[in-house]
Amino acid sequence: MLKSSFTSPASPARPASSTALAQTSLVTFCASLAVVFALAVALSLYFAHGLDRTERVQGQSMVQKSIESERRLLQLTIKDYSFWGEAYRHLHLKVDMEWAYVRENFGPALYDDFGYQAAFVIGPGNRSVYAVIDGKYETIAAADWLGRPVDEWVAAARALADDEKVFTALTSLAGTPALVVAAAITPSTDPTVQTDDRPPSVMLVVNRLDPQRLQALGESMGLRGLRVARTDDTTVAHALVAAEHGTTFDMQWDAARPGRQMIIVVLPMIILATLIILGMTWVMLRRNTRAARALDGSHELLRDSQVALALSESRFRDVAEASSDWIWETDGDGHVTYLSDRFETVTGVGKAQWLGISIDDLVELPQGTLLAWLRGNPGQGNLTTECSYMDVHRQRRTARIAARTIGDQGFRGTATDVTEEIDARRRVEYLSRHDVLTGLPNRSQLRDYLESRLENALAARQPLVMLTIDLDRFKPVNDLLGHATGDRVLYQIGERIRQCVRSQDIVARVGGDEFVMVVAGAVGHAEIEALCRRLIELIEQVIEVDDQDIHVSASIGIAVSPGDAAHAPELLRYSDIALYEAKASGRGTWRFYDGDMNERIIERRRLESDLRYAIKHGELCLQYQPRFRIADGQMVGAEALVRWQHPQRGLLAPDAFIPIAEDTGLITALGDWVMNAACRQASQWPEELFVSVNVSSKEFQGGQLVERVRAALLRSGLTAARLELEVTESVMLEDADNALTLMRALKGLGVRLAMDDFGTGYSSLSYLRTFPFDGLKIDRSFVGRLGDSQPDLAIIEAVIGLGRALSLTVTAEGVETLEQLQLLDSVACDEGQGYYLSRPLDGARFEELLLASCAR
Repeated sequence: MLKSSFTSPASPARPASSTALAQTSLVTFCASLAVVFALAVALSLYFAHGLDRTERVQGQSMVQKSIESERRLLQLTIKDYSFWGEAYRHLHLKVDMEWAYVRENFGPALYDDFGYQAAFVIGPGNRSVYAVIDGKYETIAAADWLGRPVDEWVAAARALADDEKVFTALTSLAGTPALVVAAAITPSTDPTVQTDDRPPSVMLVVNRLDPQRLQALGESMGLRGLRVARTDDTTVAHALVAAEHGTTFDMQWDAARPGRQMIIVVLPMIILATLIILGMTWVMLRRNTRAARALDGSHELLRDSQVALALSESRFRDVAEASSDWIWETDGDGHVTYLSDRFETVTGVGKAQWLGISIDDLVELPQGTLLAWLRGNPGQGNLTTECSYMDVHRQRRTARIAARTIGDQGFRGTATDVTEEIDARRRVEYLSRHDVLTGLPNRSQLRDYLESRLENALAARQPLVMLTIDLDRFKPVNDLLGHATGDRVLYQIGERIRQCVRSQDIVARVGGDEFVMVVAGAVGHAEIEALCRRLIELIEQVIEVDDQDIHVSASIGIAVSPGDAAHAPELLRYSDIALYEAKASGRGTWRFYDGDMNERIIERRRLESDLRYAIKHGELCLQYQPRFRIADGQMVGAEALVRWQHPQRGLLAPDAFIPIAEDTGLITALGDWVMNAACRQASQWPEELFVSVNVSSKEFQGGQLVERVRAALLRSGLTAARLELEVTESVMLEDADNALTLMRALKGLGVRLAMDDFGTGYSSLSYLRTFPFDGLKIDRSFVGRLGDSQPDLAIIEAVIGLGRALSLTVTAEGVETLEQLQLLDSVACDEGQGYYLSRPLDGARFEELLLASCAR
């Protein structure tokens, strides 16, 4: 019992050994580290998925923008072709293959320069009248090539014609997306174009977005492998693009996967960090199992690791909420405390040099500072704005900033470089208001400028002077040297005209070789003329392109507001009318608009309409002026001279209507009538007589002259050797190579060729040596002065000697007196023609003359 009273109570539990505590701590730490590791991996995967999703969303936007950009560029290109007087004249009034295809005004260049696979012209009856497929002329109808009707597109294009707008649609061609652009062909403001009452013809251009085209479009927007989706490929990004009638195209591309790249980099780092921590813990546990300091140190290390992991988790979460290319963070004072590695990749600038620097020194806002903007919008969650920054090359770039407030500690956000996107948008906006070739404002910007000046009541009281400038002798530049050289000439002309405008003025290119300058403010008549003189002098200066000297000139039409017109369309039309008068006055000059000009144009158009009617309804007639051999007075033939028996004006000479026929394209129909009538009449004459027919230089340019002459000879049965064609020197001046080819072909038919009005040109001698002429006609200006001017007789004698040396028959025109006939006989001139010998006679009286000659 005593022993029992001294028995000690139960001893307290023995504290665990350091080794046991270390082992327990290690197990606990490993479990915590595993949880943190799993959480970090999960957040990394979540963040990576967010980055990939954002990349796909941005890619979907880029797909839409690439299609829309291609659509707008196609619209701008075709707009210049369709709203053009020349296109209306050569593709609507008639289909001129020479103008459209051979000269590439609407032909192979569409495929070669722009890559458009098909171009059609749909006539007033909705029938395809012209087609170019892959740069080659074809006779296939648009509906057959497309595999679907086109009436809906044609109707839509015509409905937009009055507003000079273009219809576009995205459609499917055998499963391939294609952009279709349709535009009505209108003369726009060209006053020289005669319109008709038929529905306008329609240009229809197809740009098929085949795999190569789609890939190029995608690469322009930073998308790799853009293509129409395949049903067996689910690993790429997709975007639905709306087409006509509610259909869609499923587009896919090989989207970049920034999240995957991040996982490849971050996950091994997390694993490596975990292994290092475990290894360090195990080493420290073996060495310091009995040391509390080591245990305390282990606990401290664990707490630091947990804080770092928590901070990392917070950063990952914020980045996932506001995706970006690079991440930034600031303290409460706006100093940069963190920049992600992506910052160096995007900007090329080392991130270390920006740590501790104010965020306002890194980026700039258009107004104010980024820090002020962030502080001015507290508690609003994610904030987004655009700012600029400087890259390593000292180039200004644009970034989209997304940011949020971190309590009182500062701000955290992301930045995405959007420089290319903004540049592309600005480029599209620029092209919609500027001429692609010269960089000058286009018709759209000119119209806006005029409306702002003329429609505003206050501005309408301020004078405006409009100068319409059209280049002279520019067409041969394109025809002989090519469109590329022509484009360079137009660019230099635009630069020269730009030198003459002030800041408040505007100069625009509104057509192929047509410019418009608008001078604002009160300007005197003398100042306007001085400006016109300076413009013409600048334009006429030699232009050097590839070691070639090119010379062009210009004509200018002038209209003044509000004196001539108070609205933009009228002002444009009146300046065009004045331009027409300037060109009719010999080119290289200027004319001010007055009311009489409009009356003259109306009268000219009325005469044109009457002439069109006269050709179809037999109001034309022929007179024949005989030609005689001077040596014996024997008739050898007659020249056919066309006359017009106008119902109100009476009998009109050729000078009154031939120029109109040449300008309006009626010269071919008129020439056919004359050729057929003359050959038919001459086939009834004696075999020894020939008929001579004048051929216009415009008929040589048409390209069908040989076929027309052959057809006239076949219809009439006239022997080819009894037909003589008279041509003037202008035929050779305009296109010598083409003229030589045609003349050789005509000689192949067996007809005779004579040079008319010899002696009035500066290079007639070289033409006689080169071209296959059978005769020449001395101009009446030399014959009329015989007897009064000894030099004129010497000239005629020299011409006769030249003709004899070249085996040419020499005919003297305008023989009016016996003295002139005797002098011509004295110098052995072959033939004569004139009022003294015989006036022009109608068909019946000429037949009487033939009968009288036979009776003698």
